[in-house]
Amino acid sequence: VNRDGCQRLDLSGNARNCFLTGNPDSYRNFIGKGLRCLLDVPNTEVYGNTQHGSGRFCSQSSQPLGEKIQSLQISSVGQLPHHFPAWNIQFIRSFHTSPSLQAAPVPLFWIIVKPAQKLFAIILGRSIRKWWKALPPNKRELFKESARRNKWKILLGVSSLGVVFVMFYFTHLEETPITGRARLMVFGKEHFRELSQMEYDMWMELFKSQMLPETHAGYQVVETIIGHLSESNKDIPQVSALKWVIHVVDEPAVNAFVLPNGQVFVFTGLLDAVSDIHQLSFILGHEIAHAVLEHAAEKASLVHFLDFLSLLFLTMIWAICPRDSLAVVGQWIQSKLQEFMFDRPYSRTLEAEADKVGLQFAAKACVDVRASSVFWQQMELAEAIEGQPKLPEWLSTHPSHENRAEHLDRLIPEALKIRESCNCPSLSGPDPRLIFRLNMQRLLELAEGREAPNSTKQDPSKPKLDFPHP
Repeated sequence: VNRDGCQRLDLSGNARNCFLTGNPDSYRNFIGKGLRCLLDVPNTEVYGNTQHGSGRFCSQSSQPLGEKIQSLQISSVGQLPHHFPAWNIQFIRSFHTSPSLQAAPVPLFWIIVKPAQKLFAIILGRSIRKWWKALPPNKRELFKESARRNKWKILLGVSSLGVVFVMFYFTHLEETPITGRARLMVFGKEHFRELSQMEYDMWMELFKSQMLPETHAGYQVVETIIGHLSESNKDIPQVSALKWVIHVVDEPAVNAFVLPNGQVFVFTGLLDAVSDIHQLSFILGHEIAHAVLEHAAEKASLVHFLDFLSLLFLTMIWAICPRDSLAVVGQWIQSKLQEFMFDRPYSRTLEAEADKVGLQFAAKACVDVRASSVFWQQMELAEAIEGQPKLPEWLSTHPSHENRAEHLDRLIPEALKIRESCNCPSLSGPDPRLIFRLNMQRLLELAEGREAPNSTKQDPSKPKLDFPHP
């Protein structure tokens, strides 16, 4: 730790960390036997540095980290093996950095009231339709004539309702911490304290038999990284205000999330999926960013606002559609339009923002931020080897692995400047992105060499590997 509190994270040693286990000399066995070592990166070490310097991004700290991490290949039995377990990719599914309940939490009262609101809108719309059908033809004509005479009053009433919604929206805008992005915030932190505690109790009950003890190597690695990230970014009030409590769950899912109250949950599947401490530091920085930026309250506010708007459309659908069956179809279409036009794109925006801020957190902690994009390239490769279908990004609440890696590559130069402003030690060794690309190119060349003699005969039972050339 220097005089301005910049934590030091550097590389040492020459040991090889492999994304998937295997002898690096056995690339010829790639087809039919699995992926071999993709990354040749040195082991990492967190340590205190006595050099002095200053930087406007650096936090003020006087306590050294005081612990060293020798490796991140953490097994479920508490050891630190030299390689990951063979073919860990069977556990690597789509990496979601938020649990389903955290994606759109709402205050408990609105959770209960929401179904009743929809039911009321359906009943109201259906009652209007029944009333209209029961009217005699002459009364219908009188009603239409009255509506034509008072069309300006009707238009004024509808416009006034629209103005109310617009005023509500703009009077509840605020700036996002750190990024300064304008956002709608209907609910504040106080609305989520009880809900966060309820969600925490639920996860603890679900994973109570799978929690790793504090003496476990995996727990200690996560604890060290979280402490290092929070200490390096304690100049940010939202970071220092939260008490970070760590829970490591013995679960093969590649997942991690942080509740709004600072409860950190990391699954051992994620520890198996990362290649080094830098990748894990970035992922945990991303999760901390979600909590610091209050994305849970922001997403809940948007959902709450859109739900009120959707009630008007829901009433109109049930009033206009001539039959209940058509109204049900119209309601389904309306819900899907809201989901794919607003909910999912907004979730992807929040994920991209958490990537940006999480990368800044990692840079201030002197992490090798270049490793962040490599993680998502590894995830994309693992899914391709497993033969998982590649869904369009617009169907997901998260950016695709490919777009996520490209977005991080664009952010890395700025993150390196932040790292330099904290007088972090220079990054030694080759760029991990270059190492990954060179190994991928070698794998492609070997795969093409194996496929060339059998180009006229393709086994349909084996998935075709179609990786883009770097």
